[in-house]
Amino acid sequence: MNHQAAKLEALVNQNRNMTAKKTRFIAITSGKGGVGKSTISSNMAYLMAKYGLKVGIFDADIGLANLDVMFNVKIQKNILHVLKGEARVEDILIPIEKNLVLIPGESGEEIFKYASGGLFERFMDQANVLDDLDVMIIDTGAGIGEHIQLFLRACDDVIVVTVPDPAAITDAYATIKVTSRLRDEVNVIMNQVRSAKEAEALFDKIHKVAQANIGGSLQLNYLGQISNDPKVSTSIKKRTLFAREFSNATPTAELEMIVKRIAKKLERNVLVNPKESGLGGLFKRLMEHF
Repeated sequence: MNHQAAKLEALVNQNRNMTAKKTRFIAITSGKGGVGKSTISSNMAYLMAKYGLKVGIFDADIGLANLDVMFNVKIQKNILHVLKGEARVEDILIPIEKNLVLIPGESGEEIFKYASGGLFERFMDQANVLDDLDVMIIDTGAGIGEHIQLFLRACDDVIVVTVPDPAAITDAYATIKVTSRLRDEVNVIMNQVRSAKEAEALFDKIHKVAQANIGGSLQLNYLGQISNDPKVSTSIKKRTLFAREFSNATPTAELEMIVKRIAKKLERNVLVNPKESGLGGLFKRLMEHF
């Protein structure tokens, strides 16, 4: 561990309640833009919160900044303002629903410009306001840039979203291949599909190519599919969540099944040292991989 990361770990451990929860960090990423990654991130966060989990969603897709549109909120300041000392953590948090808060983020590249000195120490002192989160979803940018890989390394789970388009499938495979160098397990959601059969067939193709070229050490998991449904695009145009607006629609039922699969992993989380919790836990992990 380098000096900066060791210093940060000491800061995280300082003045923290030892009964804080262990937050599960889930990165949702994609090989290319326009595949519905932010739509899935926002609706997944909503469903998790609806089921009683305390959820934070961190917007790291800075180029597009979709989450404010998805949740129909206005973002005044983001994490960078906190790191610069221009705002407190509490000032940037946007409550969306009961148990759900939006954390306007920044790219890993920008974050680490301010990851040293007294301002960062002050940030860590404030970050414990989110120590009670069960889950933090990180909506990353698309592609395989270095700053995106920082988040993929730092998280407990990585979910790659793709659609049944040849270019998107190719880019999803490239993302899986790069991610396999960072971790042994990657999850896949097939979005905008015509049927479960189509989704499973496409996943099987990706899985076979991965096995042939990456090797048996990679565990590639199929989390499920989201059907192509006009209700989803309607909700996006209305700046609302399809899981809330169309609670009985097929895509909502499919995403609920995916959330239940993820929740099984959460059941293994126990009360641990709070350096693994909340926003401070995320930044500790990012620093370790920087």
